[in-house]
Amino acid sequence: MFFLRAVSQSLHLIKIIVLARLLSPNDFGLFGVALLSLAALETFSKTGFNAALIQKKGDIKPYLNTVWTIEVIRGISIAVILFFISPFIAEFFSVSETVPILRVIGLAAILKGLTNIAVTYFQKELDFKKFFKYQFLGAFADSIVTIIIAFFFQSVWALVIGLLAGNLVRLVMSYKVYSYRPKFKFDFLKLKELWGFGKWVLGSSVLVFLITHGDDIFVGKLLGVTALGFYQLAYLISNTPATEITHVISQVTFPAYSKFQNDIPRLRKACLKVLGVTAFFSFPIAGLIFVLAPDFTMIFLGEKWMPMVPAIQILGIWGLIRSIGATIGSVLHAIGRPGLATKAQFFLLILLIILIYPFTIRWGILGVSVAVTLSMLLPTLIVCFIAVKIVNCKLFVFVKVIALPLVSTIIFVLFIFLLKIYWMDEINIITFFSFVILGISVYIGFSNLLNKLLNYKN
Repeated sequence: MFFLRAVSQSLHLIKIIVLARLLSPNDFGLFGVALLSLAALETFSKTGFNAALIQKKGDIKPYLNTVWTIEVIRGISIAVILFFISPFIAEFFSVSETVPILRVIGLAAILKGLTNIAVTYFQKELDFKKFFKYQFLGAFADSIVTIIIAFFFQSVWALVIGLLAGNLVRLVMSYKVYSYRPKFKFDFLKLKELWGFGKWVLGSSVLVFLITHGDDIFVGKLLGVTALGFYQLAYLISNTPATEITHVISQVTFPAYSKFQNDIPRLRKACLKVLGVTAFFSFPIAGLIFVLAPDFTMIFLGEKWMPMVPAIQILGIWGLIRSIGATIGSVLHAIGRPGLATKAQFFLLILLIILIYPFTIRWGILGVSVAVTLSMLLPTLIVCFIAVKIVNCKLFVFVKVIALPLVSTIIFVLFIFLLKIYWMDEINIITFFSFVILGISVYIGFSNLLNKLLNYKN
């Protein structure tokens, strides 16, 4: 899974660097409006049945056809709705150019709906070798098609067609790697059984959407599509800890935790180990993003993207907090208590609503970044405290797990920051990667030193 994400996101990073040179912030903003609209419809119609199948004990085969039927109907419905409401969305964001983009991008929902429901087994049975083939080829198709079309036409349509190409390849691969063939079938009793778990996943998904995309909607409406392009690219660059490290770990830990949800000592041990791994990787990545964001933007994306640098730095901290919260959230879902995570997310949303308008009016996209970061902090602390109680873990032990990577990260960030001020007048691509290597080396060195001095053990 780590290899999959590393390869996929390397392709994605190359794609972003190329597109940043070929396309404008306005193009990214137009595509962002289309993605926001698609994501909104997908989120508010989410059944949560896939997560329910993963969490459910015993054989899930009798449920597959019914769930697949619902997903197909849902995908077609999303595409049809998006086709007809596209003029209203364009009017809301004051960008008429998005109408044809919105109508075409709806095909992505149909392709997702037709995907073989048996891919759920990849996660439930921890069969990530097949999952690798399924996901990697889709990511590869998306990146290659997007880059080729952007190179020749330099249009926002490169992003749209690339997205559809990736979903089409994933659809085909879902039937290639798994022999199961779903059929149209509807069983109300089975749906009712899965809905008991799925309704909380739906509620959580809606809240997560409002938390993670409500700021996008706000920026697009209040500051304009170009500002949205800046903000969304800043988000993509800054949220590596949350979207990459945690995404991989949660896909493995959720089904794994579910298998021993009644064995609290084993669950506690696993939770602490996973938290330690997440923190060890997430903290230094966030540190590198914070200290090297100006240099990365200038060297790889170009001067036209420099206005988003402060937002990248603040959102990097948000991504770090989110990575810790998402890691703990897997525990709550695995033990069958997703309602706790949903309530915490609702509290987070309230804080965001209170903060986002005054911060945005005063500081633009930087203010939005500060608002989402502050609103994430307190609910994450609450969720961590609840999880500590559930797995019968001492608070000191929990804090100790993240203390070492936090201290080591602060040390190497200060080291690079001072080095840039006093010894480097100008940074280029060679010195940039030298700083990356140096930062990682200092981080590992201080981690080992602190480990020996404090007898740090997890």
